[in-house]
Amino acid sequence: MKVKLFLASVILMVFSGLSYAQQSKTINGIVTDANQVPLPGAEVKVIGKSTFSVTDFDGNFTLEDVEIGDVFRVTFLGFSDQEIEIGESDNYSVVLEEDAGQLDEVVVVGYGTQKKRDLTGSIVTVDSEEIEKTPTANVMQSLQGKVSGVQIVSAGSPGDSPTVRVRGLGTFQDATSVLYVVDGVLYDNIDFLNTKDIKSINVLKDASSSAIYGVRAANGVVLIETKSGKKNQKPVFEYDGYTGIQRAQNVVKMANAEQFTTMAYESGSDPDVQFIMNAMQRYGRSRINPNVPAVNTDWYKEVMRDGFMQSHSIGVSGGAEKITYSVGTNYFEQEGILDMKNEYERFNIRSKVDVDLSDRFKVGVNSVFSNATKYTPENSAWFKAYFAVPIMPVMDSLNTDAAPIMYSNAQNLGYRGTQNPFPDMEYNNNRQKIRKILASIYLQYDIIPEKLDFKTTYSHNLTALEERYVNLPFTLGNNVERISSITRGNNTFSNQYWDNILTYNDEFGNHDLTVMAGASYRDEASNTFSATGRDIAGISLETSWYLNFADPESFNNSVSEIGRRYYGISYFGRIAYNYDDKYLLYGTLRADGSSKFTRDPWGYFPSVGLGWVISEENFLSDNSAVDFLKLRASWGKLGNDNVGASAGSNTINVITVPFGDTQYTGTTATSVFSNNTWEIIEEKNFGLDFETFDNKLSLTADYYIRDTKNAILPVYIPIVNTFVARNSGTIRNEGLELSASWNQQVSDDFSFSIGANFTTLKNEATYIENEAGYIDSGSAEFRQRTQVGGPLFGFYGYERVGVYQNQQQIDNDPIAVANDLEPGDLIYNDRNGDGVIDDADRTILGSFLPDYTYGGNIGVNYKNWDFSMNFYGQGGNKILNRKRGEIIFTQDTNMDADLAINRWHGEGTSNSYPSSAGLRKAWNQRLSDFWVEDGDFFRIQNIQLGYTINSERLPQTRLYMTAERPFTSFDYNGFSPEVPNGVDRQTYPIPAVYTVGLNIKI
Repeated sequence: MKVKLFLASVILMVFSGLSYAQQSKTINGIVTDANQVPLPGAEVKVIGKSTFSVTDFDGNFTLEDVEIGDVFRVTFLGFSDQEIEIGESDNYSVVLEEDAGQLDEVVVVGYGTQKKRDLTGSIVTVDSEEIEKTPTANVMQSLQGKVSGVQIVSAGSPGDSPTVRVRGLGTFQDATSVLYVVDGVLYDNIDFLNTKDIKSINVLKDASSSAIYGVRAANGVVLIETKSGKKNQKPVFEYDGYTGIQRAQNVVKMANAEQFTTMAYESGSDPDVQFIMNAMQRYGRSRINPNVPAVNTDWYKEVMRDGFMQSHSIGVSGGAEKITYSVGTNYFEQEGILDMKNEYERFNIRSKVDVDLSDRFKVGVNSVFSNATKYTPENSAWFKAYFAVPIMPVMDSLNTDAAPIMYSNAQNLGYRGTQNPFPDMEYNNNRQKIRKILASIYLQYDIIPEKLDFKTTYSHNLTALEERYVNLPFTLGNNVERISSITRGNNTFSNQYWDNILTYNDEFGNHDLTVMAGASYRDEASNTFSATGRDIAGISLETSWYLNFADPESFNNSVSEIGRRYYGISYFGRIAYNYDDKYLLYGTLRADGSSKFTRDPWGYFPSVGLGWVISEENFLSDNSAVDFLKLRASWGKLGNDNVGASAGSNTINVITVPFGDTQYTGTTATSVFSNNTWEIIEEKNFGLDFETFDNKLSLTADYYIRDTKNAILPVYIPIVNTFVARNSGTIRNEGLELSASWNQQVSDDFSFSIGANFTTLKNEATYIENEAGYIDSGSAEFRQRTQVGGPLFGFYGYERVGVYQNQQQIDNDPIAVANDLEPGDLIYNDRNGDGVIDDADRTILGSFLPDYTYGGNIGVNYKNWDFSMNFYGQGGNKILNRKRGEIIFTQDTNMDADLAINRWHGEGTSNSYPSSAGLRKAWNQRLSDFWVEDGDFFRIQNIQLGYTINSERLPQTRLYMTAERPFTSFDYNGFSPEVPNGVDRQTYPIPAVYTVGLNIKI
């Protein structure tokens, strides 16, 4: 009986305990930092359940329906996670410790995020603080010199986008078509973004990292995350604005009147001497030197001005328990440094809202409206300013035939061209109106909380581009008269995307697994219409600048309309696996279908990445030198459909051929069709990440080999005398990327950082499918050649070995005698030693792609002061100084002072530059390394000094001053060594920018 009673008591106690353990309850708590400051917006979630909460303004939270033994995790950005087991108590106080490194540990990858320590590919992150330092209309300009392996070529004209190249040049097609992904939405251009709206930028450089984006990712991917609000955060209002000026730097010095006159006398050209006499007769003689005309015009000084720049942003962000929001607007204005109607103005409104409809269901809307107006410059003004003779004034009161303004005309002095750039600037009005509506909406549902979720996203990018190019009428005398004309264009671009993503996350034991599968549909359409009319009635009034005021007879053959539409559908999957924080696996597979390829619309592109965190191994667990060490290796393939669609034509030619004594007429039919398939980018990447000295010093190294197979190249079809684009080559880009940084918090008041990066690049064509083994481009006078073993679009010409100094040297050289050369003519390298200088002696003179680039930064914070400086440089690239070389087409123009000063004008005066007479000879005008110059440069990219006012009586206020590109050192004879395609004919100068700014947060 006692035994039965005892057993009954035990059973009762067990069931009572189970009943108690399973009883749910509600707990409360507060989350603070080490200084007892509440942390609003911290996430509190019960592990393994859907129960969660977010701390309110005072750091408080409540969890309902929890049980004793449950564990909840508290997370807050910038702090280490903390897990607490629920016990008897109903109230909990959680103190989070700061983890400065965590801010860099989570990075955005394609369709998700990943811990930085788990990356196996090459990804670089740039945060908002660095981005905002650059006063610019285009966000990508702020990355110049900050990311190894990424070349940013600046654009000087207001509103123009910089050229962006990731790991070299791998295609003949749209070689700079980097894919931009903003909050998960795909774009070709991000000129609508304001730098203040950006939280971070991640550049995916290798194929493994970018493969998830498939056909759009072949030339690199730039992921941009914009700022958003936080839950349970009071509204935060922020104003940021700056104003400043742009000023041309490194202005090209042109030959002045005395230098120009001297060269005219030395040229041996009687007409050139007569033109000097005509100028003295028309405008008088100089009082200093009566043998020189009185006029001494610096044309670059005349056509340029200081350009005004300003930007003003206002935003508000915050959130409640189930909603976050961020809304902002920006006004940006930039004047060009060319003294005409040349400016850019943009107004943006953006909003980003995320709403928790339930514990599992979430919806978000992101939208941007951008309205921009750009007045484009007449770039021919730069060309004419270079050639305009200094002995002619801007205005000429004697030129009574000029109207409505009496601009000077070089023809009045005997020259062939008018040369004056001011009519081009005064009588042209080129306007573009750019309106963009960009919107996306997503729905996300947690099928299994914390494990499986589904997300569907639809986005639509609509751009309307309205163009108006007005040529106003004028006369300059000497039968130079222009009739008015207007070209108007209306272009629309509509890109739609629909993505559906299923993601599974799980942690079990030492295993961390993420599996993602998805499908994507894209619809890209465009319509372009343009028409030109002449002889506009009432042209003096802007209200008449429409085609219906033009002469109806002038529209013949001047109206065009083109419509295009492409479709694509893709299926993709990814697996990311981490074992014990040591061994990493990252693999993707993507199937892409494109309407551009009729022969083979489907391509299949795999990639894989492996990582080994050596510092987690037992043999390094007790070391004090290595804080973190990871080896990475990846391989992947990408398909590129950012090329022209398969197209062709049937051609019928009428021909006449003789047979015997009789001529017969007939026809020939040919079919030319570019039945292309995918360009394939195959890349191997090997990397290392290393941290030491308590994580103060970080080092990253990557070596890559990037091959473009089935490259679409222009192939010449002799029977129809035309070129067609076909898969016919292989291109390789290979290089080493290094970056290092040191960050140290010395005391509460003082911290500093130092960083540097270095990149090498070797670009070459490794295979070309034609008998010649090369492809020519450029013009016959300024030839560029792509040949096996050489770079794409290499400059192709002769090598100088000196200048003939005297007649004896001429007499001793059969080549000089055979070509009737004189002292002051160039000596070329007879590469094949046959005693003749001909086409066989030409060679590749270099590439516009740099062999190496480098950048660095220094940052110092002391109390309320902050200072930063960035620098950037490159070397090994070449620039074709075509504006100088076009003396081949017109010899009665001015030239730069470098030519005038360093010309050969007697034995021993120069062994590099020809004489003034020699410049006018075809022998010296052929393309050689005299016209192809070094593009090496070093630049102080950005300097910023700021002071933050922290006062209880005032909102947080920061004042700052910025100098962008204040100093650039180079030897090239041009405004700037930054020329996108390496050919400098009329490149817009890149100015220095000086601004003062104010930031206020309330």
